[in-house]
Amino acid sequence: MKKFTKKQWIKFSIAAVLYTLFAIWMQNLWLLLGLIVLVDIFLTHYIPWGAWKRSKNPAVRNVLEWVDDIVFALVAVYFINLFVFQNYQIPSSSLEKSLLVGDYLFVSKLSYGPRVPNTPISFPLVQNTLPILNCKSYLDWPEWGYKRVKGLGHVKRNDIVVFNFPAGDTIAVKVQNPDYYSLVEEYGRERILLDKATFGEVMYRPVDKRENYVKRCIGMPGDTLQLIDNQVYIDSKPAENPKDMQFNYFIETDGSPITEEQFRLMDVSKDDRMLASSGGYYQNLLSYLGFTPNANGQYNPVYRLPLTKKALAIAEKLPTVKKVIIEPETLGGPTYPVGYNTGWTRDNFGPLWIPKKGATIPLDERNLALYSRCIKNYENNTLEVKDGKVYINGKPETSYTFKYDYYWMMGDNRHNSADSRSWGFVPEDHIVGKPILVWLSLDKDRSLFDGGIRWNRLFRWVHPD
Repeated sequence: MKKFTKKQWIKFSIAAVLYTLFAIWMQNLWLLLGLIVLVDIFLTHYIPWGAWKRSKNPAVRNVLEWVDDIVFALVAVYFINLFVFQNYQIPSSSLEKSLLVGDYLFVSKLSYGPRVPNTPISFPLVQNTLPILNCKSYLDWPEWGYKRVKGLGHVKRNDIVVFNFPAGDTIAVKVQNPDYYSLVEEYGRERILLDKATFGEVMYRPVDKRENYVKRCIGMPGDTLQLIDNQVYIDSKPAENPKDMQFNYFIETDGSPITEEQFRLMDVSKDDRMLASSGGYYQNLLSYLGFTPNANGQYNPVYRLPLTKKALAIAEKLPTVKKVIIEPETLGGPTYPVGYNTGWTRDNFGPLWIPKKGATIPLDERNLALYSRCIKNYENNTLEVKDGKVYINGKPETSYTFKYDYYWMMGDNRHNSADSRSWGFVPEDHIVGKPILVWLSLDKDRSLFDGGIRWNRLFRWVHPD
């Protein structure tokens, strides 16, 4: 019988203990079969894992050494990205000024517990599309159901959360904003399916390969949420507002433009500076908004800007500013649920109950409009209404009990955020993780040596306030 050295036993024991703990954490004891592989790697060596090292050709050894290192690095990155943390870049201003465009974040998967991947065979560090090749970065098979292992905590109210975009289950490849369901409401399903030149292919994406969004969790499972004049109420009580919450304002000057120094004083980025009086859509609305032409029959400069409470106070004190009004709710666009008239707006929304796991609702017309997407798309049931009766999975039902908890996500930049008011609830299986650290922050409005790197934000912890 082959004898093993003490060093071999120590290496095997450490690897076996770590692997066993991982299998227990994953709640899948079938993974323990992998111990057989570890026995061979560290002890028996029936499979010649390192045979390439014995090659007499130095070029072959050199190439295979690089391949070995690359494969090891990819596997390590894959597992870290799946179960520990991933990098995320803030792409839009929906959470400003809490998180800024150009912030690079570490998103902790451990905070809420990492998910076992729905699509386990995928290329690491790529969400859904391989660059250059422009093809899927994952294989559709195998596809596993939802499972989340134990983490350090749970989603809490006012947490900033990264999640998979719920309405991203179906996409028109060439037009992904607005989402597919809004496109169907506007253009019709047949137009989208037939007009591939405009909309591209229509395709389905599994949960973990839908685009990553980041918003603030405003509503928890079981809450009744309502917005009245931009103030959120939870169970009829005013919710705590984020410190740097923003709204859009129209600002008229006496004829002088707002200067770069004044924009910086209000902390308004170049992308957010809109001269509404320069023509186009907003020019045509100035009279409706209450602005009047000057003696020359022209409008003074009118800007549309997102401002925090602090920035609004600065704007109102600028010597050239004549008038400031908040953007009216009529400019907010359609709200959830798509295709059903609730009378709700972006600024006055609800009341709406947020589904909670184990809770039961009657299946009346209104509840079907509000929750059918949860029942069908997120909890994978068939739902039909025939002859006034509701059928779920082919059986007549008068009520439904939810399988998942759901959350309500909103941006701090309230008038510039496509959030739950537009596309509805976020199911628990879509939760990715919690941003914990800004490790880099770049301001594209400035040069590298003139504030292009936001040094004060580097290695800054992400706080919920």
